[in-house]
Order: sequence, then structure tokens, then C-alpha cells
Amino acid sequence: MSGHSKWSTIKRAKGINDAKRGNTFTKIANFITIAAKLGNSGDPNSNPRLRLAIEQARAVNMPKDNIGRAIDKGLGNLPGQNLEEVLYEGFGPYKVAFMVEGITDNKMRTLSEVRNLFDRSGGVMGSSGSVSYMFDKKGEIKVATKGGSTDDEILELIDLGVEDVEDFEEDDAKKYLVYTEPSNLNSTHQSISGRGFNIESAEIIYKPNMTVEIKDQESADKVLSFTEKLAEHDDIHKVYSNFDIPEDLI
Repeated sequence: MSGHSKWSTIKRAKGINDAKRGNTFTKIANFITIAAKLGNSGDPNSNPRLRLAIEQARAVNMPKDNIGRAIDKGLGNLPGQNLEEVLYEGFGPYKVAFMVEGITDNKMRTLSEVRNLFDRSGGVMGSSGSVSYMFDKKGEIKVATKGGSTDDEILELIDLGVEDVEDFEEDDAKKYLVYTEPSNLNSTHQSISGRGFNIESAEIIYKPNMTVEIKDQESADKVLSFTEKLAEHDDIHKVYSNFDIPEDLI
């Protein structure tokens, strides 16, 4: 069970909740604001990143008014803090690699706080490129089955020209993670949806191309605890890692 794509499953398995609902809304609102700002458009049909951000907002039942305000802030139509994207790299416990994406209104503050989390874990925050070579940037689409046979559905997804498909169990149901090049995420999303599959999420992620095996309970607990601390930070939007933890240690 490698880091990034199974973190949501791990949280459920360990009983770890997301940050408070209000904090979750704030993080997603910031993501929407950044998407509108960088895409210079509040139209999700012409701004794929904004569309994905809005889909995330709807998945957690964010009110429509909140979404609209976040878009208006990104377009400069409402006063607000000047938000910037940040990306951090480093090693956590047991030389596990981490890529950390954030959105902040104070880069120096966030840098200091995230570095402190790495230091307290026994790890070290690195410079740009220190761990990114261990990850590939990919489009990831989480897909629910249509109710047919697993083999047939996987073949159907592969026929769409995706790079890779992983099947897994979640909430007693078979699901898939579909990987594609980031530039193809939007078109692949539309193709899969057009085939009748239910898409639960679609985003750009950092997928580990090499993993660190965690073999004992104490090590697993330390790695997961550090991952949780990063994810709970107010300015951190996404956490990716290359740990490989057997399910019996979760």
C-alpha cells in the first residue's frame, strides 16, 4: 500500500478524520481561488483546473455561495489575502520521501512551520529536486465500477488509452485508480464518464516511482502520524509519500 493514492483509505482504516469541516472548506476554497487566478477565468468549461476544484468542493457539499466567493476572490472581484502556491520536498521518518503541496498567504511562515514538522519527525526538509525524482507527476482519476465484471471493466478503461489502471477495495466495493499524463486528464475524464463510469475524483498527483518498505508496527505508526500532521496543517493542501505499508500494520 504505497503512499499517496491510498492515504484516504488509510485514514478511514485508522479512524483518522479530516480536519474540521470548516477547515476543509477553507482549504478547498483556497484551491478554487488559486485555480481561478492562475487560469484567469471563472468558467469551469474553459478552466479545467477550476472545474476539478469545483468538483472537489461539491464532493464535500460546499455551498454554492462559498464556491462563487472563492472564484470572485481569484478574479480580483472581492478583497482577500494574496494566496500563493508552495511545494516542499523532504524526508520523513525512516527516509520516507514526501512531496507537500500548499496554498498560503505567508510563504515564510508556512515554510518555517513545515520545516519544524520535518525536524520534529526526525526527518529533514530538502531543497527543490531532493526527492522529486522519486515521483512522477500524473493525472489520477478515481473510478467506481459500473457493476460489470472486473476484467471487462479494466479492459474497457485500458481501451481508452490510459497509462495504467489499479483496482482496489474501498467501503466493500471494487474501485479503480486510472493514471494518465497530466495534459490528458481532462479528455480522459470526459471519456471515462462517457462510458458510464462514476468518477469520484480527478486530480494531478505525484505518484511514487520507488517506495520505502515499512516492516514493523512502530515504524508504520511514526510514518502515518507524521503524514497526518502534515495533512492537518492549515496551509497544506495535499501530501504525497512513497511509503509501502502492509495492510496488516494499518
